[in-house]
Amino acid sequence: MKSYFPKTEKQAVRDAYGQALVEWGGKEERLVVLDADLSQSTKTVKFAQAYPQRFFQLGVAEQDMMGTAAGLSLAGKIAFASSFAIFATGRAFEQIRNSIAYPNLDVKVAATHAGITVGEDGSSHQALEDIAVMRALPNMHVLVPADGQATREAVRLAIQTPGPFYLRMGREAVPLIYDADESFAVGGGKLLRPGKDATIVACGVMVAPALTAAEQLAQEGVDVRVIDAFSVKPLDRELILAAARQTGGIVTAEEHNNLGGLGSAVAELVAAEAPCRVLRLGTGDRFGQSGKPEALLREYGLTATDLARAVKEL
Repeated sequence: MKSYFPKTEKQAVRDAYGQALVEWGGKEERLVVLDADLSQSTKTVKFAQAYPQRFFQLGVAEQDMMGTAAGLSLAGKIAFASSFAIFATGRAFEQIRNSIAYPNLDVKVAATHAGITVGEDGSSHQALEDIAVMRALPNMHVLVPADGQATREAVRLAIQTPGPFYLRMGREAVPLIYDADESFAVGGGKLLRPGKDATIVACGVMVAPALTAAEQLAQEGVDVRVIDAFSVKPLDRELILAAARQTGGIVTAEEHNNLGGLGSAVAELVAAEAPCRVLRLGTGDRFGQSGKPEALLREYGLTATDLARAVKEL
């Protein structure tokens, strides 16, 4: 199989998101983009500059933004509504639930600055429950890209697949993993590394540390399979169930509360169809705090070393 590993080059997935919107703006005239006074940070400013007539700045009014996106969708548009994850899923949850998910509209909630790697902005800005909230909504797809190419594919899939989407992206630059021609699918994960002793299933910023942990363990004679759960909802059932049956144990890794996120989704699936031990690594059932991203990952036990230790425990 193809070899995957973290490259030395890095890119913030929000930068790739902004670039992807501009690229698709020239291909899809129905595409419109909305923001809630954070376009410089979410990088939707790139689309605003390229297609000003199709960009809508709603100000600090996330609820209004979601309602407006729903209206644009009913008018035949493909609407991307962007903000920080904590505001998109927290302040505007009722509008997402009742005006977007319930009527199954073609609105894409694209959230940046998720997780503890937001850094010094602290707990008030670190969404650690957003995957749980969004995956609990009927009709909602949840994609968590690990790098720039995965993000471009997430945008493509959201545009080409009818219905509501939640795209979860971080703030910091992360190592590139995928080549520019790598393709993805809704409901699809990526087998990044074969292995027979255990499996790590990761998403988002945790995919690169998962690969690093597998390399560290290989030096100790431990053969670890690594899966990128790019599509958290729906999950790649076949890929994860095969891992459960063939390796006998799974460690999940996510920059999210241990409750309700990727780890819960994986545990729910294997408990029903291929029971094995699942050890969930996340931020724990606690809020974030202010600090450097690297220091916070250490504090919350989400480094490559922590993943390797969890595999040994498993």
